[in-house]
Amino acid sequence: MPDESTTPDLVERVRGLVGALDRCDVDMFVSFVAPDAVLEAAVGRFEGVAAIRGLIEDWLANYEGFAATLEEVRDLGNGVTFGVIRQQGCLVGSSGHVQLRHAAVYVWVDGVIAHAITGPDIDEARADAERLAEERG
Repeated sequence: MPDESTTPDLVERVRGLVGALDRCDVDMFVSFVAPDAVLEAAVGRFEGVAAIRGLIEDWLANYEGFAATLEEVRDLGNGVTFGVIRQQGCLVGSSGHVQLRHAAVYVWVDGVIAHAITGPDIDEARADAERLAEERG
């Protein structure tokens, strides 16, 4: 039997992360995050699993119905992935439907996210992710 690679498939890891978000499974979501991870988002900077968990729990609490879809994902090499995620749902107490489409750049170390950067400017994030992957090479 040939040796199997112990290197995680980062594209599959991103799919698993977004799948956990789509199911509102916060425990599974944070299982993809390193204990000392940093998440930078338009709403602030969150350091460590507890802070990231709190952000995700607070975010999901705003919705009566929620869905997350991975529109695009690429492994850029050197532990960097780039993705485009669409989130949509109905806000609590409202009949209105909202949608957010954003970029997500993840830096992976040993199969978990060490640093995440999310934002609405997809083209800018893609360029930043490509630069980051090159720098880490």
